[in-house]
Amino acid sequence: MGWFHCLGFIIICGLGVLGLVQGQLKMGFYGESCPKAEKIVEEFVQTHIHNAPSLAAALLRLHFHDCFVRGCDASLLLNSTSENQAEKDSPPNLTVRGYDFIDRVKTLLEQECPGVVSCADIIALVARDSIVSIGGPYWRVPVGRRDGKISRTSEALANIPPPFSNITSLLAFFSRQGLDLKDLTLLSGKTGNVII
Repeated sequence: MGWFHCLGFIIICGLGVLGLVQGQLKMGFYGESCPKAEKIVEEFVQTHIHNAPSLAAALLRLHFHDCFVRGCDASLLLNSTSENQAEKDSPPNLTVRGYDFIDRVKTLLEQECPGVVSCADIIALVARDSIVSIGGPYWRVPVGRRDGKISRTSEALANIPPPFSNITSLLAFFSRQGLDLKDLTLLSGKTGNVII
């Protein structure tokens, strides 16, 4: 995956999808409640991503898939129940990887500051730090996201563009997220492959 894709995703996170919750996001949100949070994430990623560098793209994709359904709320991490099939089990997400990596980071943060750092923030920070760890660009990640409690496979099907989408269909998917042709172009990059 080229850095052009990453930069496009950064723009979308900053201007599009995250705009839904931007009022509560800020730099240093955990400064008092869990001051080591971002350092713990960064150190874990730096220690482990070199063992599987391709996981960096997978973690960025996980973040993308989470954000395209209900905003960046970690609803992609929720498991299905007998009453509800969750996003994780929806066809667009069956090839998403990195759940165990996120779980391991969450375990470390729970040891340091139980019940403080949201999974949604962990996903955003891990996505950024993993790309940086393999030589990609750095971007500022404001934090303070809240974890969602609703996860429906039908919403993933309705919001994540299928890989066979034509330009008209892709524009419709992106438009529903408040994104435009420029955002679609940035995510598609020079190869024409959307990172979905």
